[in-house]
Amino acid sequence: MANTPDFNALRAQAMGSGLDEEAVTVNTRALIDKVLARYSGEWTVLRELLQNAADASASKVTIKFETVPSSTVPAPQTSEPSTVLKHVILNHTLKRLLVSNNGKAFGCNDWARLKRIAEGNPDETKIGAFGVGFYSVFADCEEPFVRSGGEAMAFYWKGNSLFTRRLQLSEAQSNPDTNFVLDYRNNTSPIPNLLTLCQFLASSITFVGLSNVELWLDDTRLLSLIKLTAPGVDVKIPKTLETKTHEGLFRIESVVRETVQLQAKWVNIVAWKPKSSSSISNGGTQSSTVKGATSTQSLKSFFSKFAQNTNTAAADKAAQEEKRSQDAISEDLVGECNAIIFLHVNTANVRARINATFSQELERATKKPPPKMTKLAVLTTSFDETAASTSSVTGTASKSTDLFASVLPSKSGRIFIGFPTHQTTGLNAHISAQSVIPTVERESIDLNARWVRMWNMEMLRAAGTVCRIAWSGEIIHLNEKLTQFLSDTKQTKARADHIAKVLPEAIHMLNQFTFRESTPSSQVGTLIEEAFWTCNHNATIEILSSCGIMPSQDVRIATEDLSFVEGIPVLPPELMKQANGFIKKLMDYGIITDITTGDIKKELERQALNGKQLVEFLQWLGHKAHINEVDPVIVRSLLDVAVANDGLDNDGSGKLVVLGQIKHFVNPSRIPGIVPVPPDTLSFKFTKNLDKPQLEALGWEDLQIVPWLRWQVEISGGRGPLSKDQDLTLSPSFAGVVLPIISKQWDGLSQSSKATIANLLSSRTVIPTKLGMRTPSESYFPSVKVFDDLPVVTGLSSVKDKLLVALGVRKTIELDLVFERLMSPPEYAADASQARPAWSHVDLIKYLASVRSDIPPDDVKRLRSTAICRAETESGKASDQRYCVTDLFEPNDILRNLGLKLLQWPGVFRPGSEEGRFLTFLGLKTYPGVAELIPLIASAGANGNFGLRDRALKYFVNFHFQHGYSVQETAATKIPYLPLEGEDPTTSVLPTQCYTDQSSKIMGFRILRKDLHPHAARLGVEAHPPILDCVDRLVQNPPQTHRKATDLFSYFATRLNDINGRPLEILSQASFVPVSVKPRSSTPKGSVRFLPPRLCFLGTGNDDKYAEIFDYEDFGSTANSFLLRCGSKHEPSTQELAQLVVREPARVFTVFDSPDKYLDLLRTMAASWPILKKDKALVKDMKKAPFLIGYKEFAAQNSPRARHSKVASTMDAVLEEDDVGIRTYELAAADQVVIVDDVISYNLFKGNFLAAPMEEDLENFYLSLGSIFLSSMVEQRFQIGQPIEDQTDATKLEKLIRERIKLFMHEISVDQIRHNAAWIEKNLSIVVVKSLSIKKSLRARNISHTESKTAIQAKDQQLGQKFFGGYTLFVMPGTRDLYDVSQALSALLLLRPKPQHALTLMVLLETDLYKLRLRGYNVERILQKKAAEKKIAEEQRKKQLEAEQQSINEQEAARNASQLQINNGIFGHPMMPGLFPDSPDRRINGSQGHDHDANTPVDRRRGGFFNAITRALGGDDGRRLTQLPETGVALPPPPYSPSDQDRAMTTTTPAQPVTAPHQLQQNLVNAIKASRAYNSQSVVSRPEVHNVSETQTFCDAKPAQDISFYAQTSSGVKIYLSNSLADKSKFMAENSTALNAFAAILMDCADTLALSRASIHIFHDYGSSTIAFNQSQALFFNYRYFETLHLPDVLQGKKGNAIIYWFVVLCHELAHNLVADHSSAHSYYT
Repeated sequence: MANTPDFNALRAQAMGSGLDEEAVTVNTRALIDKVLARYSGEWTVLRELLQNAADASASKVTIKFETVPSSTVPAPQTSEPSTVLKHVILNHTLKRLLVSNNGKAFGCNDWARLKRIAEGNPDETKIGAFGVGFYSVFADCEEPFVRSGGEAMAFYWKGNSLFTRRLQLSEAQSNPDTNFVLDYRNNTSPIPNLLTLCQFLASSITFVGLSNVELWLDDTRLLSLIKLTAPGVDVKIPKTLETKTHEGLFRIESVVRETVQLQAKWVNIVAWKPKSSSSISNGGTQSSTVKGATSTQSLKSFFSKFAQNTNTAAADKAAQEEKRSQDAISEDLVGECNAIIFLHVNTANVRARINATFSQELERATKKPPPKMTKLAVLTTSFDETAASTSSVTGTASKSTDLFASVLPSKSGRIFIGFPTHQTTGLNAHISAQSVIPTVERESIDLNARWVRMWNMEMLRAAGTVCRIAWSGEIIHLNEKLTQFLSDTKQTKARADHIAKVLPEAIHMLNQFTFRESTPSSQVGTLIEEAFWTCNHNATIEILSSCGIMPSQDVRIATEDLSFVEGIPVLPPELMKQANGFIKKLMDYGIITDITTGDIKKELERQALNGKQLVEFLQWLGHKAHINEVDPVIVRSLLDVAVANDGLDNDGSGKLVVLGQIKHFVNPSRIPGIVPVPPDTLSFKFTKNLDKPQLEALGWEDLQIVPWLRWQVEISGGRGPLSKDQDLTLSPSFAGVVLPIISKQWDGLSQSSKATIANLLSSRTVIPTKLGMRTPSESYFPSVKVFDDLPVVTGLSSVKDKLLVALGVRKTIELDLVFERLMSPPEYAADASQARPAWSHVDLIKYLASVRSDIPPDDVKRLRSTAICRAETESGKASDQRYCVTDLFEPNDILRNLGLKLLQWPGVFRPGSEEGRFLTFLGLKTYPGVAELIPLIASAGANGNFGLRDRALKYFVNFHFQHGYSVQETAATKIPYLPLEGEDPTTSVLPTQCYTDQSSKIMGFRILRKDLHPHAARLGVEAHPPILDCVDRLVQNPPQTHRKATDLFSYFATRLNDINGRPLEILSQASFVPVSVKPRSSTPKGSVRFLPPRLCFLGTGNDDKYAEIFDYEDFGSTANSFLLRCGSKHEPSTQELAQLVVREPARVFTVFDSPDKYLDLLRTMAASWPILKKDKALVKDMKKAPFLIGYKEFAAQNSPRARHSKVASTMDAVLEEDDVGIRTYELAAADQVVIVDDVISYNLFKGNFLAAPMEEDLENFYLSLGSIFLSSMVEQRFQIGQPIEDQTDATKLEKLIRERIKLFMHEISVDQIRHNAAWIEKNLSIVVVKSLSIKKSLRARNISHTESKTAIQAKDQQLGQKFFGGYTLFVMPGTRDLYDVSQALSALLLLRPKPQHALTLMVLLETDLYKLRLRGYNVERILQKKAAEKKIAEEQRKKQLEAEQQSINEQEAARNASQLQINNGIFGHPMMPGLFPDSPDRRINGSQGHDHDANTPVDRRRGGFFNAITRALGGDDGRRLTQLPETGVALPPPPYSPSDQDRAMTTTTPAQPVTAPHQLQQNLVNAIKASRAYNSQSVVSRPEVHNVSETQTFCDAKPAQDISFYAQTSSGVKIYLSNSLADKSKFMAENSTALNAFAAILMDCADTLALSRASIHIFHDYGSSTIAFNQSQALFFNYRYFETLHLPDVLQGKKGNAIIYWFVVLCHELAHNLVADHSSAHSYYT
């Protein structure tokens, strides 16, 4: 951002310039027109002139309109006044406006201000403020004229400039009045709307100091207004009222209340409305001075056509009344009307308290100082005076003329600033505030300018407070009236009739002070209203209530009828209805509230309720509680304080009822209201009108039978207050009332209640019998007639038998007696007829069945537990032994076949008979249950009785649902009874031990016998074994083979719906997936290991680049679906990849066999770091695990240079990038790897620590895991000499740095910046010293390095006697290395400086600034350019190969066209470099169809790919090749033996087919393209020997290789070392320079052939005789031979022989891409 100029200095410079000063000119006419544009209201000129009159203390103002006759409409011939006046109004136009006042004549200052615009009246007590109001006369008047006292002033125009001339009048011309003569600019202005004008004048006289205003039209007086004011009365300001405004600017000192009388007399024509409004408007555009309302009325009438008439009758009635009124006016247009109105004006004296600053700012805005004292007036109408005003209107047009419409604030009052403005007050009261500052046009209040806004807002707040004081005065007056009424009637407490007398006036007063939204600014009304409601210290206001005038805090709003609490003061309903706006404000401000329960509680505490009030109170409270309007706690509190008389009369008779002790109420449907109830139960007469839910809402409970009966029992026997006639145990009649009540409710009672009642009554004499009151156990039913002396129940005919039975009343005789009489042995008497035979069990059952319903429960128990029946034997007879009924089964054939014990019954047994039902009731079994049937099946199977077992199983299945076996716990039995499929028939299992799914057999589960499968559900056998059992078996015994796993997993795939929850959790964690172990030397073939599903991935993994480190298996789609459910995936996620690397970093690194692959994996993890870091556990492991790759680079000083010190200087010139060093890679934890952020220190100490890869993403990744920066490990110590005396160089350098550093920082991103250029300018100083050196040490290692520097940046240095604080750049004198300067500055500027940053800054410092600007130097563009150049070079290489391919295709086409015959003769032709003597193509016809002399040299040169190779090696110097020897054999290049030449010369080669040249070139191109990088970590091969058929004595031998990848050179060439080498690190440190030089030689050779550099590899093996080898199209070259043959020459700068030698070796190995063996074809391609 550019520096901000010093504007103060520029202004001072401009003021001091020598140019002439010029005045600002004003276009007066344009200025006045723009000022008048702000005066958009009606009657602006009259308002300004009336204001001037008021400021001049005038008492009377006369306004006169002078007209001119119409030039088109002749005057009427009659002299009748009405006709003449009507003609004037309809046809005359305005000529002149004359305004006169009897105020103080103009003084010198007044005349001076009159001709100066915007110089207002400086008197703060006057209304005028801005000094532009008078100029409103120019709206219609071109040249106004003013006369006042003895002087006059005329205004006139010269062009656009306004001028004045003053005149001193003679005594005859002088007049005490002030006259404004305004001649209209043209004579087209019509007569204004007289009624609107008169209304304006009536409102204007209200608050100004004028007493009389007259309106004339020519010589006719249309209106006369007279204002009379009665003496004022001081209004007492309440002590609780805050008289100071919110900001403290104003304080109300006193308030005076005055009554003002306005008297008006006007001519009827003022209210006359012409029938055709068009005649009024035809005169042209109306004057803005006296604007009429005709156009507005016509627009209203036009749009009214489109409005829907919602009240047609009212509109018609109003129209008829208007017509009658206009008819009456038309009959007497010159008649006069009179009207008088009375107003209340509360005028407050307000003191202003402002500071000097505020006063100055306000005076600057208003051109007058603010007043110290001002007045605020509030105009209201009282109820009595409004009625008096209405009755005082007289005259013909009185009813239709609303002359005081704008004076009486009937709808909304206005703000008066001397005169009414457009701003309303929001309430039915006018407010006059002459000190309020209006806008320029005086129509609104200025709430924009800061100081004016605060002044006006405080003034409005003061107005709100005055309104509140006016309210207090009105309420005091109302209270005096009410007190007088009470005094007249001799009452002390206000009643409803007293309140009704003052209610209309109260409604009028509330409506008058009801606030609404003010317009146009709603903020004005809001400020007044807030002050009105908040000026009182207490949140209350006096208001009329049902008990008189009271503070609102003691008055409540009655939202409902609460006649039972008459003493609470509430607002009268008429007041609520007719003044609802004011009441709503009271509620909104929280000044008045509804009647609360607290109010009711106080009233209840004050006096007791009578019976009627108690009923009303309970009805109200019950309803409220039922609908949840009253909290239960409040209900309880109200009941606790309520007390009533137990009597419905109001005489106070009856006993006292304390509602706080009541807990129950009487439910007449349960307990009649006539019976006595407990003391905690309220009498039914008070609750009969309440619903049960309402009574329950009061916290009371329904009186239940049991508590009521318990109370009856407790007070029985004379123990209570009741008489004997109401004693349950003594009175049969009262028992006859109580027991039927219980009987009626008996069926609805709970068992516990029934038991309680039985316990209460069973031991008491509550049963009336024929023998008296008896206990229930001593009483018998009337049906028991066995004996006559039994106490039989009487008088309880309406009581249910079940109640009597429950109480213990007997229906049968005791069982002991029955057994005694019916089961005893037969008794023999002398008379056989009297003998009593014994009964059999059949007879006994028949008797008991007949009295079954009357047998007591205890007797039934005895019958079930007593052995009274005999069983059936095999012969069908009765057994001797007796059995309990519960031990026997019904006698039928089905059960008989099952061998069960049956009841012996003669004849046919009918279960439906009375005896059969009774036997079933006693426990006779109709069918065997599970407990009898299953042991029967199990024992039959175990004993070999398979028929009985099958019958029992069939019975169990057939009657499964009929007998309810389905709901019995068949699975809970512990007896095995089910037969199995394919196992011993006597073997049985439980239902939970077998299944029907045949496929589950693979898991070792048993299968139910096949014929029972359809009934498996009835037998309780599941189709599938529990999934947890299956999972346990799988986990305990995982499959050992791929086939077995496929079968098991396929079974589990059928159970996928069951695999969830706990089973899924077990499967996802368990190791049961067999994975084939990759073959190693230590693992036997076919070994497997087990993995959890989440660690096993499905598929072949061929498409996954990480397939080498993850386990992939494919069990088929069905089985795979099961593994997918358990957590397996088709490919690993990044998180899983990270977990594996953290868990097994060494294995992953070994499997990859390449640092590049491992680095790719780390790059993937770095890119996914935002996701990985969310796994806190994983991040914790990643920080500890040794999985990060680092490298050590062995410094060049330990290289063979040390062994060849005599050529060290030569190495500096020869070896450039070869001197980088050799890198070895290791895996380590993050805290063991160092991030290189200082390349200089790295070059000094490399090899002593593990360095992180220099990639920004990886560095950030390492940093996140805990790696540290190299700079934090290096300690620096500076040796700084003394400063020199001449620091001129420092000044120049400082200027240069400040200039260029901004260019440098422009291209640096914000997140890389440590300090910006501005910081450098402020904090960096430069000092030239005599000497500089720096010593760097590596912490925790005894390694250091000292070197001289030409520039060093240091902080806080003491040089001799002088201390250099802060940051200082020390430099050497004279010529210095700007790179040292750039490096020092980069460390200050950047967080992580890179070497390129220092280089870039160095270039900027070295290069001329002009050149830099011309060049548009930009670091980013240069980097982009380099990348683009590299891409272009790669594209050119591809184009070269494509061109060579095209050339080959063209040669092939040419050969096919010529079709030369094969020539058996061999013609000599030049050999390609490196061609072997036995190459087959040595024998091709070199003439290609042309005859050439063998002795004639032939130019074989061609353009193309391989000719470029020849030129690169120096074989083609532009001359023709010399003729080869006759043998045509060339000597082989080293390392081949010269003996090969003899073998080649003695070889006789038969004629071979001719090989096309294009085919040769295509083969060579294919060989180069086939080369690739070797991606494995090691090379291990066995020695091989192949016989070559072409030569009988030649064997092709391939030595064995055992090497592993260890490091790579600075150019990226991978280095493999022998596994037998003991100290690889030492070897790398000693040979790093030589290895880099060897790599450079190989790169040159590869570039010559356009061979990919990635296919070149270096290896070292002292024990190997191999110079180079080709492993899977990857080329390996032995460093041992380079070290022995060529290293000394290369160190001296002689590279030629080395390049030729290794180029031939490279070609030799490339030929193996075409021919594997060392045959003649291989030699040829080499």
